[in-house]
Amino acid sequence: MPARPSRSRPHEFRSGGAALRYAVTGEGDPILLVHGLSGSGRWWRRNVPALAASHRVYVLDLAAYGYGLPPHHRSPGVRGAAALIAALIDHLGLTRVTLIGHSMGGHISIHVAALRPQQVDHLVLACASGLLAGPRARLALNLPRAAVTGRVAFVPRVIADAARTGPLKLWQSAGDLLRDSVQDLLPNLTARTLVVWGARDALVPPAIGRRLAAAIPGARYAEVPRAGHVVMVDAPEAFNALVLDFLAERGEVRA
Repeated sequence: MPARPSRSRPHEFRSGGAALRYAVTGEGDPILLVHGLSGSGRWWRRNVPALAASHRVYVLDLAAYGYGLPPHHRSPGVRGAAALIAALIDHLGLTRVTLIGHSMGGHISIHVAALRPQQVDHLVLACASGLLAGPRARLALNLPRAAVTGRVAFVPRVIADAARTGPLKLWQSAGDLLRDSVQDLLPNLTARTLVVWGARDALVPPAIGRRLAAAIPGARYAEVPRAGHVVMVDAPEAFNALVLDFLAERGEVRA
């Protein structure tokens, strides 16, 4: 039987020298929410209630982010984080997993889906990196534009989470994700995939989302008008509806 952690406190998981923390709510097939660069599990607060009404939701905080371990803990990088989440899936005995990843979290989720094809049934990529390329300086210069094209009331949360992680770790993590392309993994992904993008995303342009969806067999692409890079915060009702409708559709039943 899969492990059933209590909801009364955050849970810590360690493997291979890396660590994360997670909270759990709801019942049903599992959904793992994976935040992005400078993000935290708190970025999903407008989505968890809707998702947890029909699923068991695991809200992850990677080391040095959000409620995760303190900033002095090393970041395992994109591939290290993916290996850690794959190990968590094994530890909890999860099957029929849905991975929902935002930005760097989507990038990580692609790697997890490639590592655990028999356990990951659905993949939702929200404004995901993975095909993003270019110098870190350009990424940094686009951050202010990305902030003002989304929900302005959310900017203090972005600043607070980024400050907790610290500029050095953010700079290192940005370099890691820009060096790591998922291009070769995409044609072999077996999870049913939904790619969701904000039409006003100034950090990872919608053209990258369309390329991502085109490279994944059977993937669906949805663009949310007036939403920016943090699409699940900018347009939570639209995002939740897209995800729940996608999960409710009859997909191929695995043996």
